[in-house]
Amino acid sequence: SSPHLVQVRERIRINGQPISKDLFNKYFWLVYNRLEETKDPVHASMPAYFRFLTIMAFHVFLQEKVDLAVVEVGIGGTYDCTNIIRAPVVCGISSLGIDHTSILGDTMEKIAWQKGGIFKPGVPAFTVAQPERPLEVLRERAQERKCPLYLCPELDDFEEGCQALELGLAGAHQRSNAALALQLARMWLQRRGCQDLGELKEVPPSTELVGRPVPLAPAFRLTDAMIQGLRDTEWLGRTQVLSHGPVTWYLDGAHTTSSIQACVRWFRQAALNQDRLHDGSEVYVLLFNATGDRDTAALLKLLVPCHFDYAVFCPNFMEVSVANNADQQNFNVTLENALTRCLENQRTWTRLLEEKVGQDPWLPSPLRVGGLLQPAPARGSLLLVPPAPRPLNSPALVFPCLAQALRWVAQGRDPHLAAPAASGAHPHPAASSGAVLLREAAVVHVLVTGSLHLVGGALRLLDPALSQ
Repeated sequence: SSPHLVQVRERIRINGQPISKDLFNKYFWLVYNRLEETKDPVHASMPAYFRFLTIMAFHVFLQEKVDLAVVEVGIGGTYDCTNIIRAPVVCGISSLGIDHTSILGDTMEKIAWQKGGIFKPGVPAFTVAQPERPLEVLRERAQERKCPLYLCPELDDFEEGCQALELGLAGAHQRSNAALALQLARMWLQRRGCQDLGELKEVPPSTELVGRPVPLAPAFRLTDAMIQGLRDTEWLGRTQVLSHGPVTWYLDGAHTTSSIQACVRWFRQAALNQDRLHDGSEVYVLLFNATGDRDTAALLKLLVPCHFDYAVFCPNFMEVSVANNADQQNFNVTLENALTRCLENQRTWTRLLEEKVGQDPWLPSPLRVGGLLQPAPARGSLLLVPPAPRPLNSPALVFPCLAQALRWVAQGRDPHLAAPAASGAHPHPAASSGAVLLREAAVVHVLVTGSLHLVGGALRLLDPALSQ
């Protein structure tokens, strides 16, 4: 799977656990040296990062004799380097979203075409409910490739006549993922000749979607192991909650419009389901970054209704110096480029709030925003927009790295994080007044989202055990 959150070894797992450092080291050098010995002497280049790890993953699975390999594509499908498996047992396509548009295309139909590239002749494939046109593209791709394509029934259909299924992963969107996982698992078990898979249920006669027939796969009675599997599923960085005393961190690596919408629904349910206290004893903070060619304005607009008291932007760098965290360093992005993007996000957030003024009773009116402050070379640790007339209600702050951003938000109240430096680290009044509110709040709710790499860096600081 990709990307990793904290350590690169997470990408290659056996029985759910990242392979050990010793195994990673052994297979890394074995594959590296073999490629070095056999590469084309004229075009003497090694595979790029993701391709190398894909080759290495296949080698690990073969050498360790796994019974079953679950392989997630990197980007797209058709031209992805994982798409060299000629005869998988089964293929699955989850809910489509707009992402990686510079590579996959800028419409859902183009993206569906790319995803359908994993279909193989005679190999059954499953997908979940999709918009009409993208589903039609998937159907056409399946017909081209002589691949039987089925639509997964809703999870509700599995629950008929039995108790409601409990999912280990929060969020309504996980129900379609669970339904897809059940179909893929059953197909594998069936191929293995397993008995007692639970009888199939009748498929209702109306299995056509708006005249576009993609046959509906039948639901089936779940085994105890399947029910337990859904209940015990854990996936770090997705709808994850860490309660650290008065500070609760909500981590979700959403980075597309559809996944941010799902994240907002989850966050509202998890953190905003009770009326806010008006005495300032609860503070809500957004920590956000986005990378690549994503439309950050569209993502931020979806987050405005959560009524954050502070919006904090920072690059995905853990510290200003990242030399000791090579697993989490992106060598294609400079700190300067990343900070420029954060400043753009800050301006976008401020503009969105200005547009919201007058429509929303939570926001002060008018919200006056001055020019950007540039960092003083001597202390340079904070870039921010001067504050609104009231300290509360979403002043937007930019920090040069994750560690400083997290420390400012936690204000020494999270035992895993050191208190922020007092002398000159946060020279502006918005940061100072915010620090007072954060220190005095009964509860601080922090949503970290927009990038899986941002969430991974936050997890590394908030849960040091993950780095072991």
